[in-house]
Amino acid sequence: MAKLNFGGVEENVVTRDEFPMSKALETLKDETIAIIGYGVQGPGQALNLRDNGFKVIIGQRKDSPTWQKAINDGWVEGETLFEIAEAASKGTIIQYLLSDAAQIAVWPEIKPYLITGKALYFSHGFGVTYADRTGIVPPADIDVILVAPKGSGTSLRRLFLAGKGLNSSYAIYQDATGKAKERVVALGIGVGSGYLFETDFRKEVYSDLTGERGSLMGAIQGLFEAQYNELRKRGHSPSEAFNETVEELTESLMPLVAENGMDWMYANCSTTAQRGALDWRHKFRDAVAPVFSELYESVASGHEAQRSIDSNSQTDYRQKLEVELSELRNSEMWQAGAVVRSLRPDRNK
Repeated sequence: MAKLNFGGVEENVVTRDEFPMSKALETLKDETIAIIGYGVQGPGQALNLRDNGFKVIIGQRKDSPTWQKAINDGWVEGETLFEIAEAASKGTIIQYLLSDAAQIAVWPEIKPYLITGKALYFSHGFGVTYADRTGIVPPADIDVILVAPKGSGTSLRRLFLAGKGLNSSYAIYQDATGKAKERVVALGIGVGSGYLFETDFRKEVYSDLTGERGSLMGAIQGLFEAQYNELRKRGHSPSEAFNETVEELTESLMPLVAENGMDWMYANCSTTAQRGALDWRHKFRDAVAPVFSELYESVASGHEAQRSIDSNSQTDYRQKLEVELSELRNSEMWQAGAVVRSLRPDRNK
């Protein structure tokens, strides 16, 4: 394990150089990895593991749309694709990648197959951290581990195919076999992580829920809406408002940030843009800081978890979700965005 300095703070990380794929394969050569759930994280992790040479099977409801998706991805019924209970019985490592709400519902079905020596793997600390709300309490004689790629399963797969990777956090909740560390690191390398950094289940879920509701998804959409609406109110066209709010950020500026940091992006913009950004960043930071404090408290108290459980466990959840997503999709801003994206040169070759 390497110790690296992150902005003046030393952290333990695992890199591909010190734990290469050959070592990961050797570590898990006698293991059968059962991926339970083929929705968001499942496909990316399963396909990456399979392509890297690990023994992988899928557990999924046969009457679900994702059963056919798994078949389309090359999983074979009765060989590498099974109903959930059968896959759980066959796996020595059970990667529990259902949604948080589905994990609660399926837990009684999975638990009997968590026998001595197996490993239960999560990509989110939700179920275990909020055990008083989820009922997910693993047996004491199994390893309980976590690898959380910092992005969607779709991005994990796309970056893998491009020869890249997403960074991932890893955690050990329970080491019953003495092999939990080797297992979790090997799996983290196997799913395509760029590097692995240490955390625990509680910190993973607190940071994850804060990030999703904050700068990664919730806050950024709110910021987009506020600026777009102000520009439209002031007489700017939808095309101009969208380009100055979203398109320039995603297509021009964020790739520069990803490449070499925020200062690099600033350095590659006009002096007028630099001055304005440096002058206004503190005002925006101070304006949203109280909202982030409120958000973190809501996460830490369990309120956000309960809200997710109550909402996502309803039988009509997906229909209600589609109504909300449709509202976004059909808003003027994102309708304008659809036209702007269609006019990108790479889409008109």
